[in-house]
Amino acid sequence: MKWLSLLMLLPLAGAAIVSALPKGNDKAAKQAALGTTLVVMVATIAMAVGFQRDNVDLQYVESYAWIPSFGINFALGVDAIALVLILMSTILAPIVVLAGWNEAHGGRWSVKTFYILILVLETMMIGVFAATDLFLFYVIFEAMLIPVYFLIGGYGSGERSAAAVKFLLYSLFGGLLMLAAIIALYVMSGAQGGHTFDIDKLSQLQMSSTTQNLLFLGFFIAFAIKAPVWPFHTWLPDAANSATPGTSVLLLGVLDKVGTFGMIRYCLTLFPDASKTFTPLIMVLAVISILYGAFLAIGAKDIKRLIAYTSISHFGFITMGIFAMTSQAQSGAILYMFNHGFSTAALFLVAGWMISRRGSSTIADFGGLQRITPIMAWSFFIAGLSSLALPGLSSFVSEFLVLVGTFTRYPVHAIIATFGIVLAALYILIPVQKALHGPTTPGNESLKDLNLREKLAIAPVIAIIVALGFYPSPLLKVINPAATHVISQMGFTDPAPSNGGK
Repeated sequence: MKWLSLLMLLPLAGAAIVSALPKGNDKAAKQAALGTTLVVMVATIAMAVGFQRDNVDLQYVESYAWIPSFGINFALGVDAIALVLILMSTILAPIVVLAGWNEAHGGRWSVKTFYILILVLETMMIGVFAATDLFLFYVIFEAMLIPVYFLIGGYGSGERSAAAVKFLLYSLFGGLLMLAAIIALYVMSGAQGGHTFDIDKLSQLQMSSTTQNLLFLGFFIAFAIKAPVWPFHTWLPDAANSATPGTSVLLLGVLDKVGTFGMIRYCLTLFPDASKTFTPLIMVLAVISILYGAFLAIGAKDIKRLIAYTSISHFGFITMGIFAMTSQAQSGAILYMFNHGFSTAALFLVAGWMISRRGSSTIADFGGLQRITPIMAWSFFIAGLSSLALPGLSSFVSEFLVLVGTFTRYPVHAIIATFGIVLAALYILIPVQKALHGPTTPGNESLKDLNLREKLAIAPVIAIIVALGFYPSPLLKVINPAATHVISQMGFTDPAPSNGGK
């Protein structure tokens, strides 16, 4: 079965069904979108069950001639890294639809348009992780901007138009740098045996160190903007603050992972020598991101900006794990991408419900929620604890692996990054104390707790956070061989353990 083509076609079919529904039938549009995303999730799980975890080669490979005169193919395939991220994306999609049942009301355009954009975006989320043709990857990478731009600018709040434009301009700038590097690779491939955009063939090109360094920067800056890594992060707080909670989940939980995924799939694979050259600088940027994001989060007064700032810190950990060049840190970074998707989803979804009930996103306005809305308060509390990597919750395992794996090669960076954990306790526990456990703020006395639909939406997210905290083995068994393969391709082996000087 052509699994990847099927996964990409299903959301498009759902979008076509939604578009064909009678105007004003909003309930049917929501149900069709939810049904479609559930079918895609089930199909992805079925594909994952058949994945051979010890096989580090691409699986479920498909290739169709697209523009033969330029050597462009519609080529798809997944390794363990892409599989894990596609699985995360397709699980989050129905949760976002169910949780944000009423998000589209009050937007500039119809409810139908909102769900068409969500379904088209799901197709692109799958395609960007599955593409094995560099031209196809770039097309999807850029095309993803369109539905996100309209989701933020059309259905967000506050300065949504400005935030959407800022997001678009930053992303387009990074994309243009990457496009220049892609064209250079294409030209070089023609001089060395035949024009191609195939990733495997491009990884075998011979190029000077100067050329490789310049092309690496073209890709890395584009991915650092998408991730985002300091100092390319400034679009994120505005976009997350203006977007609907569901859009923010897809933006930070999924789309930003394209940046860190790209660092592994393209930066390390296509430019191994340049990756080694720039690793010291990137490690410094990662540590700055960890601490800078944490300090911004501590000072945040708006709950949505708080979550956005925490993500800057988390992406610092992921980037550090990728470039630490050890199998442990690499496994931790990949697992971190998956876990961050769900911890961020829990934070944004619950925060969205809090904001819609209170009519405010200011943290100080949510005092005493534990007594008034206990289920909502405890859901936010668990999500917050996961974000600060409490042992027993999913993020702890990935953060621990990143720090331990980094310490074996870059002990100073790992030690400094560890302060990020201390700061995380401050930026999570202080707002939690103010919003959930403090005195009841006037105006909160009549707030309603989560309804059945909201409970059904948040329950699987909390369940995944807890389950992977206690038993991450199923995911790690899939991730570890791929992580080891990436490091071995780079020419690295894990540092030998110290014998204590004996």
